[in-house]
Amino acid sequence: MAIRRTLLFLFSFVALLASATGLVAQPSTNAAPPIREIPIDGPIGPATSAFVARGLEQAAAANTPLIILRLDTPGGLDGAMRDMIKAILASPVPVVGYVSPGGARAASAGTYILYASHIAAMAPATNLGAATPVSIGGGGSAPADTQPEPADASNTDGDNKGGQPSDDATAKRRKAVNDAVAYIRSLAERRGRNADWAEQAVREGTSLSAQAALDANVIDLIAANTTQLLDRLDGQNVETAAGMQQLNVAGARVEQRAPGWQTELLSVITNPTVAYLLFMIGIYGLILEGLNPGTGVPGVVGAISLLCALFAFQVLPVNYAGLALIALGAGLMVAEMFAPSFGILGLGGVAAFVFGSIMLMDTDVPGFDIPFGLIGGIAVASALLLFGILYMFLRSRRERIHTGHAGLIGSRCVALTDFEREGRVLLHGESWLAVSHTPVVRDEPLVVTAAEGLKVFVRPAGPADTTIATGNAPARGPIPRR
Repeated sequence: MAIRRTLLFLFSFVALLASATGLVAQPSTNAAPPIREIPIDGPIGPATSAFVARGLEQAAAANTPLIILRLDTPGGLDGAMRDMIKAILASPVPVVGYVSPGGARAASAGTYILYASHIAAMAPATNLGAATPVSIGGGGSAPADTQPEPADASNTDGDNKGGQPSDDATAKRRKAVNDAVAYIRSLAERRGRNADWAEQAVREGTSLSAQAALDANVIDLIAANTTQLLDRLDGQNVETAAGMQQLNVAGARVEQRAPGWQTELLSVITNPTVAYLLFMIGIYGLILEGLNPGTGVPGVVGAISLLCALFAFQVLPVNYAGLALIALGAGLMVAEMFAPSFGILGLGGVAAFVFGSIMLMDTDVPGFDIPFGLIGGIAVASALLLFGILYMFLRSRRERIHTGHAGLIGSRCVALTDFEREGRVLLHGESWLAVSHTPVVRDEPLVVTAAEGLKVFVRPAGPADTTIATGNAPARGPIPRR
C-alpha cells in the first residue's frame, strides 16, 4: 500500500512538472518575431538591390512586424533603385527608411527610397536630397546620381558651334529630369509627403538637414537611435500592400541582417574597378595562352576572369563603344608581336586602350567610375610591355643566327680523316660530308664557310678564326677519333 502511494505521488509530481514546463515554454513559442534591420551602405547597385528585395521577401514570410532600412548612401544606379522601390511598395510589412546616426546621408537614389518607405525617419546630423539625375552619355538609362543640374544650361551636355548645348542633348536631359520629377512626385503623393520639395530636389539638386526635412514634411520623425525610433513608432497606423496595420514595436527585439557571401561576392564583381581589372586579366591571360600554348594557367585564369567581367558588364551601365576600343587596343598590341611595325600598331593599341577605358563606364554615379590612376597604371604597364617586345625584337635582329644552314656558317669543326677534296668532319657532334679546296689532314681544325643540303664547305682555321665560334657551345671532352 505504501509502495502504491509512493508511485502515485511520483507520477503526480512528474505530471505537475511537465505541465509547469509547458506553461513556461508556451510564451517563448508564441513570442513575436523580431524586427528586421537591413543595411544599405555605399552606392546602390544590382547586388544591393537583390539583397534588399530578398530581405523584404524573407521578412514577409517570417511575419516580421516591421522592417528598418538603414540608409547611408550617396546614390546609385536608376535600375537598381527602381527595383528596390518596387519591392518596398509591394511589401505587406511596414518599411521604415531610417537615415542612420553618425552623419549618414540619403542622397540621390536614397532620397527616392526614403520617399517610397511607409515611414521616413532620420537621425540628427544627417541629410537627404540632391536627387538630380546625371545626364546620360551613351544611350543608357539615366542614373539617379547626386550631381545637381547647373543653373546655366549652356554648360550641360553637348556643345554646338555657338557654345550652346545641342538639341538632342538638351532633349535627352529634359526627358531624364522630367521622368525623375514625375516618379518622385508620385511617391510623395502616395505617402502624403512634400511633393513640391521633392521636385525641387530633382530639378535644382537641393538638400535638407534632418530638422529642416521634418519641418518641411519631407520625413515623419527624427530619432537618435533605434530604440527611440521604435518608441515613437509604437501605436501608429500604417497603410501597406496588405492593408492598414497598427505597430506594436516598443521594446521589440531588432535582428540585423548582414549581406551573405553571395551578395558580397556579387558586390565585389559588379564593382566597376574590379570588373575592369577582371576584363584586363582575362584579355592578357588569353593572349599569354595564345603565345605559349599548353601552359594552361594563363588560359584558365583568363577565361574565368573574362566571364566574370562580362557578367558584371551585363548589369553595369557600360558603354559598348569603350568596350570595343579596349578589345581593339588589345588586338593591335597582339598584332605588334606577330607583325612588327616598329611600334605603330602597339602605340595605336595603347591609345585605343586608354580612350576605351575612359569611355567604359556610361555613368558619373559616385562609386561607379573607374579611377584614372588605375587606367594610367595599366596603360603604362602595357606601353612598357610593348617597348620591351620591340627591344627584344631589335636585339634579335643583331644576333648571330644559330639555326639552319645559316647557323652553321662560321662554326668550328675537326677533320676525321685525311682527304684531298672531300672527306668527313665532326661538326656539332655529328659527322658531316665536307668539301675543301686545300688538302686536309686528320684532326685539323676547320671553319665552315657555306652549307648545301647535307654538305658543308670548309677551310683551314687560322688565328683570326678563334672568335668566330664564340656563339657556339664548346665541345665537351676530347674529340673522338675514327
